[in-house]
Amino acid sequence: MSMTFTHETLGQRVLFGTGRAAEHVATEIGRLGASRPMVIAGASERTLAETATTGTTTALWWEEVVQHVPVEIAEKTRRAATERSIDVIVSVGGGSTTGLAKAVALTTGIPVIAVPTTYAGSEATNVWGLTKDRTKTTGVDDRVLPVAVVYDAQLSKTLPVGLSVASGLNGLAHCVDSLWAPKADPINQAMALEGARALNLALRGIVADPSDLEAREQALYGCYLAAVAFASAGSGLHHKICHVLGGTFDLPHAQTHATVLPYVLAFNAPAVPELATRLATALGRPVTGDGEDPAVAMLHGLPVDDSHTPAATAVTALRELYRTVDAPPKLADYGLTAENIPEAAGRVLKAAPASNPVTVTEENITELLTEALTGAMPTTAPLAPR
Repeated sequence: MSMTFTHETLGQRVLFGTGRAAEHVATEIGRLGASRPMVIAGASERTLAETATTGTTTALWWEEVVQHVPVEIAEKTRRAATERSIDVIVSVGGGSTTGLAKAVALTTGIPVIAVPTTYAGSEATNVWGLTKDRTKTTGVDDRVLPVAVVYDAQLSKTLPVGLSVASGLNGLAHCVDSLWAPKADPINQAMALEGARALNLALRGIVADPSDLEAREQALYGCYLAAVAFASAGSGLHHKICHVLGGTFDLPHAQTHATVLPYVLAFNAPAVPELATRLATALGRPVTGDGEDPAVAMLHGLPVDDSHTPAATAVTALRELYRTVDAPPKLADYGLTAENIPEAAGRVLKAAPASNPVTVTEENITELLTEALTGAMPTTAPLAPR
């Protein structure tokens, strides 16, 4: 079969090296010819930010960081940057920190150097997000893409195991969503699958030994690949669901992505068996047996055994990882209630990509959200590929 697709690659410098963050940040500030850097880092990240900017004279420290980037916080930060004639932003922290830096860059054009301390991946995308009136709005704009990313595993060493797991699974969600997002293509699918492989191994290593810097380097490598794939493929059903849950109900970002992922995989995987096969292999569980799709077997009058289908194997591989790393089990733990499900389902139904492998309906999205709420065993959606 011939290939026909359009792939866009974002231009960005990546500087990778454990213990070299301060050196790399200073190098990038000098390369940009900047002299008035603003460091954005939440209060809990202040020590890490000081480490990452050792030797750099900072014009403004900014600690007011809030998840999902409320519009009022973004506007306040933009004013401060303008008033202090800031010419470069250094963001040190997780996705919320990077998101705030992007919000400033969106309207001011000030370049961003991102120094991630988690595995969120926002630093490698040109996607921004702002929340207003319980609604999270996202968009794509090259102005928000950090001009450079500085990865230093030493800065993530103090990240608690539980948060490391949730953050890494957030990165894995980027991988899975990129397999069938609206602009998915063979290049970003390849990066997503390699990212999934790396994150699968990295998270197991971090849980086994939180001080394992090689595992944390693999996590950074995996989350970067995941983010690059996501930036190219676009936002799929998983991210639409999580943006609703985060923006409307203020659920924590990483934990929400981690919790929802198995349910979206079970929802979509039956409709894309070839991709499910490749994902299962990336997660360390190759498909065995004939891998016959139950719908195909039924069509030909053959016995149906769905225990070794690509979809079942991929879901099983993910569940094994979740058990090993003690992943977040249910949305109820983060404040979502059964009463929230109808509103959430309605919002997701409006936002769901038309190209999703399985047709999204009020009934099946309500079932998915209810399972994720209670932590029930993920069930595959009826095979209704487009």
